[in-house]
Amino acid sequence: MSTATAQPAAKAPAVLTRGIQVHPVTCAIGAELRNVNLGDASRDAGLADEIRALLVQYGVLFFRDQNIQRSEHVGFARHFGELEDHPVVGSDPDHPGLVLVYRSAQSPAERYENSWHADATWREKPPMACVLRCIERPEVGGDTMWANMRLAYEKLPQHIKDQIAHLRARHSIEASFGAAMPIEKRLALKAQFPDAEHPVVRTHPESGEKILFVNGFTTHFTNFHTAAHVRYGQDYSPGASSLLAYLISQAQIPEYQVRWRWQPNDVAMWDNRSVQHYAVMDYPPCTRKMERAAIMGDAPF
Repeated sequence: MSTATAQPAAKAPAVLTRGIQVHPVTCAIGAELRNVNLGDASRDAGLADEIRALLVQYGVLFFRDQNIQRSEHVGFARHFGELEDHPVVGSDPDHPGLVLVYRSAQSPAERYENSWHADATWREKPPMACVLRCIERPEVGGDTMWANMRLAYEKLPQHIKDQIAHLRARHSIEASFGAAMPIEKRLALKAQFPDAEHPVVRTHPESGEKILFVNGFTTHFTNFHTAAHVRYGQDYSPGASSLLAYLISQAQIPEYQVRWRWQPNDVAMWDNRSVQHYAVMDYPPCTRKMERAAIMGDAPF
């Protein structure tokens, strides 16, 4: 069986006419696209459309040897929608929407990375996709991992699917990025970005597939505490915490994942609606420099 056959497809991609070579990376998620220059793609809407179809199919796409300008990076990303600034990390002043994720040996206080997450689900409208380019990497370490949350939902036991079908959950920037801030700054951040509420199972707006949509930004269910779940007072409400922890843990299953070993000028683009990612924090005291464009999306449903 070829790897192309083993790769589960969300839907059949559009017919490829631009010479893109597609090489699946795992059977669950990810493909490397060859014979593609993202500088050209920044000026070619048709090429960007073909890449979008492959993005929905594979969840995350990888491109090697992309020696492109920052203007081309954001130009390519803008084919898919407007770019958003990050309220904590900030953007390059000359290229709004291009976030500079720089970690250095001289800045140990900035070395906190992440948990498994989809970007900015604390927004009412989280990003639909992100485009991340490697500028400088450690000699060893600093990989990034992605997990297929469509497959994570598909593989859940049926009784869990039934239980979560109508649940909703809160996602918080205050409890994540804001946690290490002084209380005044943390509360100001929450006032600017109130917790967002999303369905626990969202529907992909392009493929129509169901996706497990809880992650490291998710704090609690908002409609669990009902007569069906609680007999007296709080006697069953701890079950909500256990269930949420179980759901969040699904991203940790290796069979749903791909792990990418970065080289300078590599680019990864992922569908933020259907995958989560994790930047592996195993490289102190080295430097790691990445640049990311996040593309605005729609409210999950």
